[in-house]
Amino acid sequence: MDGSQLKEKLTKKAQQLGIDKIGFASADPFLELKERLREQQERGFSSGFEEKDIELRTHPEKLMPMVKTIIAIAIAYPAKLSNPPKSTHGNYRGIFCRASWGTDYHQVLKQKLDDLAVYLHSLIPNATIQSMVDTGALSDRAVAERAGIGWSGKNTSIITEEFGSWVYLGEMLVDVYIPPDEPIEDGCGECTLCMTACPTGALVEPGRLDAQSCIAYLTQTKAMIPEKYRDKIGNRLYGCDTCQTVCPKNRKRYFDHQQALKPDGEKVKPLLKPLLKLSNRQFKEQYGSMSGSWRGKNPIQRNAIIALAHFKDKSAIPQLASMLQQDARPMIRGMIAWALGKIGGEEAEQSLQKAMKAEKDEMVIKEIQLAILKLKNRK
Repeated sequence: MDGSQLKEKLTKKAQQLGIDKIGFASADPFLELKERLREQQERGFSSGFEEKDIELRTHPEKLMPMVKTIIAIAIAYPAKLSNPPKSTHGNYRGIFCRASWGTDYHQVLKQKLDDLAVYLHSLIPNATIQSMVDTGALSDRAVAERAGIGWSGKNTSIITEEFGSWVYLGEMLVDVYIPPDEPIEDGCGECTLCMTACPTGALVEPGRLDAQSCIAYLTQTKAMIPEKYRDKIGNRLYGCDTCQTVCPKNRKRYFDHQQALKPDGEKVKPLLKPLLKLSNRQFKEQYGSMSGSWRGKNPIQRNAIIALAHFKDKSAIPQLASMLQQDARPMIRGMIAWALGKIGGEEAEQSLQKAMKAEKDEMVIKEIQLAILKLKNRK
């Protein structure tokens, strides 16, 4: 079987497996990407979540010495809730980004790639295969772009002609030659809506993201969020979709044919106050199947506190005040202090004054002092 025949069979099988797009790329080093990644590191724009070794990220042969082809796949995910639960006064809700809706996409794509690998082995039993989804060393976007899945937009997302940027990406390294596809033409043109709309200005230039100021990154950190970004978080519990929702290529692009990715409205738009009461076990039971749970409950609860401040939910003050007195986590206490200062009112100020008398952590003391000062300045 020659490479062209194999390509045809794999493309057909991918469709049968429910893979929305498949493309084939050479395994040549990603030299242009290497320079961009070096500059990204030098400018302090990296998130720290990605593979730090640039050589591994840009040289497929370092991951598989005999690699000849990289197979890229894409699966479309839903971008709209059919019947979203609503926030009401005193019962406000947060939101998980669309990339965390449904079953963890790492599991979904990995299963698709495993099924495709089984099929490839049935055709070529001695083929060597290595699959990866997001957490692998290679850049999923660079592979997808080279394989003709889509172009790399100014918001750094891969944008497909069929599904916009609402796609998950994965790839498979194989030691079998398959004729490569051609990259497709950039379709962004002069549009800069994503850059203009970014709440923190993290899109510093077309295709260049300062991850350190990106809300999607900030919501995943485990530390205190710098004060200058807190108001920008809004009611986001995990991730940010702004640069995608404003993109004209995503207009009226809603796809819910992947059953595993269909969202549960109560999970992706949960009530904020109940989130703060969850134990680690309860959090895993309720949210463990979502990709947005990977950092654990602490960042989600911190973000929920920011969201309550965003809504200025005075009904949350008793619960926040109790946590400020009793919660063992300085990061959570510090964020509660800021939130109480943001929500405002006599009850909030009294709670801060009471907490100040018992607090020992310097960071939390500073947050309490700042919150009290802000409240006094409003009078």
